[in-house]
Amino acid sequence: MPEIKKRNTNWLKVQSIVMKGRAFIALIVVFVLFTIIVPNFLNSTNLVVMTKHVAIYAILAIGMTFVILTGGIDLSVGSVAGLCAMMAGGFINEGITIGANTYYPSIPMVLILTMGIGTICGIINGLIIAKFNVAAFIATLGMWYVARGFAKIRSNGLTFPNLVGREELGNTGFPQLGAGSFLGISYSIWIMLVFMLVAIFVTKKMPLGRHVYAIGGNEKAAQMSGVSIDRTKVGVYAISGFCSSVVGLIIASQLVASHPMTGDSYEMTAIAAVVLGGASLAGGIGGIGGTVIGAFVIGILSDGLVMAGVSSFWQQVAKGIVIVLAVIIDQGQRRLQERVALTQQSEGKESV
Repeated sequence: MPEIKKRNTNWLKVQSIVMKGRAFIALIVVFVLFTIIVPNFLNSTNLVVMTKHVAIYAILAIGMTFVILTGGIDLSVGSVAGLCAMMAGGFINEGITIGANTYYPSIPMVLILTMGIGTICGIINGLIIAKFNVAAFIATLGMWYVARGFAKIRSNGLTFPNLVGREELGNTGFPQLGAGSFLGISYSIWIMLVFMLVAIFVTKKMPLGRHVYAIGGNEKAAQMSGVSIDRTKVGVYAISGFCSSVVGLIIASQLVASHPMTGDSYEMTAIAAVVLGGASLAGGIGGIGGTVIGAFVIGILSDGLVMAGVSSFWQQVAKGIVIVLAVIIDQGQRRLQERVALTQQSEGKESV
């Protein structure tokens, strides 16, 4: 009997390790699959393009990770990205009208204003959730509609085209954010790397990171330990809104145009990347590194399907299946952890 129990315990540990490394395993599977199916899948041009797409998903998912670690959810990230893209386009093409005067902000000011708008959207989400005790799903769903509506109102549903600015107005250079590079690497990829490193530092070394995990693990215990629940929740949604604004800016810069539907359905992509990366939707479990790997899985899957000539309709089906599988795996991970904990407890009692 002791040998059987030991084998069961070892098997549970193996399953737990596989669950934790599922994003990396999925990444290898996707790479191998498309390398076989798509000719020249791994050439340098394809890899650069895929990594630029992954950077957008990863930045959005990093913000989502902070939210999910607290046990929350943010369904508004795609709409906030769209709103921020439209606001940036409006600042560049139409300026800011105050009374009878119109001011055209410089590109650095456009970036600051736009990121401020995204952060404010996140703060509003956090305040509604923390102060009014509204479920995160409902609060952020409401922001999803509000942000998307304002994005359409900004231009009456039209696109802001040709976001190059004018030299006499001092607002040129916006396309550089999406098309420029440093040391041969796109700015968007550098931004992803910076966000990833900063987020890892925050979650591992700063009080905010400890508070986020504490709230996700047990909110009541965290509150009794002196953690400011409201402040932390507002903070994580502000981070998510900020990341959304950066994504909106990058997309608008890459397209040299902003459209009201920018970021459509990106919230599902971000959630899938986070859960694939090992985070639990119940909160308290997960990490930034896993999220970035999950974003690579989603990005490579999307681009690989395009290169394979798969219809866009079937691509939506594939993404939907990935999201459902990610949630099923999340539930399986939680049940597995409970079994491991129970097994360890029983072994401890027997040893006593």
